[in-house]
Amino acid sequence: MKYIEPHAHMVSRTTDDYQKLALVGCEILCEPAFWAGFDRSSAQGFYDYFRQLTEYEPRRAEKFGIKHYCWLCINPKEADDPVFAREVMSLIPDFLEKSNVLGIGEIGLNKNTRNELTIFEEHVQIAVDYDLPILIHTPHLEDKRKGTKLILDALANQKTLNRSKVIIDHVEEHTVGMVLDQGYWAGMTLYPESKCTPNRAIDILEIYGKERLWMNSACDWGVSDPLAVPKCALEMKKRGHDAQAIEQVIYQNPLEFLRQSPRFLA
Repeated sequence: MKYIEPHAHMVSRTTDDYQKLALVGCEILCEPAFWAGFDRSSAQGFYDYFRQLTEYEPRRAEKFGIKHYCWLCINPKEADDPVFAREVMSLIPDFLEKSNVLGIGEIGLNKNTRNELTIFEEHVQIAVDYDLPILIHTPHLEDKRKGTKLILDALANQKTLNRSKVIIDHVEEHTVGMVLDQGYWAGMTLYPESKCTPNRAIDILEIYGKERLWMNSACDWGVSDPLAVPKCALEMKKRGHDAQAIEQVIYQNPLEFLRQSPRFLA
C-alpha cells in the first residue's frame, strides 16, 4: 500500500526505521518540530535543530525514496518562558523559504499555562502572516479536554484564520467532536501505551466519518511505533473497510490537507 506518515519525529529514530517505512509503502513523511528529549538551553540549539529538519533529515529520507517535509516552531513543552520562546521564534522566518517547510507546528499547549497560551497565539499569528498551515499539539490525557478547549477559544479570536488550514492533533474520543464541529482537521495519534490504539482510532472513524481526519504515528523518543499507520490500515481491512476507504484515511486525506502548503509537491 502507499501511504503518508503525516507526523513523525525522525530525528529520534534510526535509519533502519526509514528502511522499514519505505518497505511498507511510505511515500511522504512530515516531521513537526518538537522536544529533543531534554530542554534546550539556548536558541542556538534550536537553530541547529531547524537545520537538521531542513537539511539533514530530507537527505536521510531520500536515500529510501521517501519525501521529507517538516514544520517549525518552539514546541509547547519548552514554550513556558516567553523571552526564550520569542528568541527561538525570531529564527523561524529565515527558514520558511526552505523547500521542505510546510508551516508552523507542532504548536499548542503542554501544561495549559498562560505563557504557553501566549506563545501559541504568537505562533498562530506567524502562520496567518505568512499564509501557512498550522499543526497543533493538544496536551496529554489529564489536561487534554481543558487544553483543547483553550486552544479552540484562542483560535476563535483569530478572525482571519482559515480553519481548513489547521489540524489539531492527538484527538481522542472526548475531543474529536469539538474539533471537527468547529471546522478544523483532526489527527489521531496511534501509540502503544497512550493516545489512540488502532482499534480506538477506527471506532472514531466509524462514528465521525472519514472527512477531515488523518492518522499518524508521531513516533519519538518514547515507546512508539513508526509503523503504526500501516498496522492500523490492516486492522481497518480486518474490520471490513474496503481499499478505497483505507486509502482515503492514510493517503488522500493527508494529501488534501498538506497541499494547502505552498511548499508541498505531490
